[in-house]
Amino acid sequence: MSTPDKKILAVPTNIITGFLGAGKTTAILHLLKHKPTEEKWAVLVNEFGEIGVDGSMFEGQYDEEHGVFIREVPGGCMCCAAGLPMQIAINQLLSRAKPDRLLIEPTGLGHPKEVLQILSADYNQDTLDLQKIVTLVDARKLVDQRYTNHQTFNQQITIADIIVGNKLDLYQPLDKSNLEQYLEKHEAAQAKLIFTENGEIPLQCLQGKTATMVDGHFHSVAEDKPLLTEALIPECGYIKAFNEGEGFQSVGWRFSPGRMFDRKRIFSFLSGLSAERMKAVLITEQGVFGYNLTSDALTEIELDDCSESRLEIIADNIHTEWEDQLMACLVRD
Repeated sequence: MSTPDKKILAVPTNIITGFLGAGKTTAILHLLKHKPTEEKWAVLVNEFGEIGVDGSMFEGQYDEEHGVFIREVPGGCMCCAAGLPMQIAINQLLSRAKPDRLLIEPTGLGHPKEVLQILSADYNQDTLDLQKIVTLVDARKLVDQRYTNHQTFNQQITIADIIVGNKLDLYQPLDKSNLEQYLEKHEAAQAKLIFTENGEIPLQCLQGKTATMVDGHFHSVAEDKPLLTEALIPECGYIKAFNEGEGFQSVGWRFSPGRMFDRKRIFSFLSGLSAERMKAVLITEQGVFGYNLTSDALTEIELDDCSESRLEIIADNIHTEWEDQLMACLVRD
């Protein structure tokens, strides 16, 4: 384990990737639940949306007292479009946590090969020990050309050491064999394939050097734009932000801590959303809750705490009426 007086060296590092809704966050929460008690782990999470919800979701269940350190980079692929460069985020997280393991969750719409290039660069050679790259796949999506024709989806498969056919309990009889055939077709037959439910990945899947090799010479260009996760919330009580790219759009909101949601009304609104993904951490009159919407279902979990309410929707098209419906879920002063 690293100590404050020693240089941080050879931190075991895993990329946990997968397309929208594959179950990356659930898988990381499962891994954190089973991490060795004496170890400190760091998690760098990247989101497509500008607001950023996953960091609050993790922090609502694990904190530094549990040996878990979180850093979030919202606003698109962290290697090329985030306001805070990926390398700075890694350095700050490692300096703060001095972890025994680093987990990196790129956005499902990010560029996994470019993330890997940064991690493989010369200036990370001593600091990071790149271990198994894990890609989660929902095999049911192989019938959807928005996935199979998407460059990012296929990149996530080709860089993987371990491919996890997640949500096995929801598969039809041919889904498993379809995934096996797809991997052979896309030159990923060398990757180990396992199947699981609810992102339950064994800890041993993280261990061992990655076999994926990339050119480590990569020059990241980051846009100089403010992080909306750190901006002051105006007197109206909320901030709204859009993002667009890779064939999808996102809209998100941050609310001041004093704004509270009606739990019954917000659950009804979120249940009726027609979207590719939705994540939220919300303060309600009954406590703090995390919400996760996929094509399968809306889930709600109780969280220990959060500093403010955040909600992010990713869809093919953003509907203007969503904002009025969302505001109607606020508890009246």
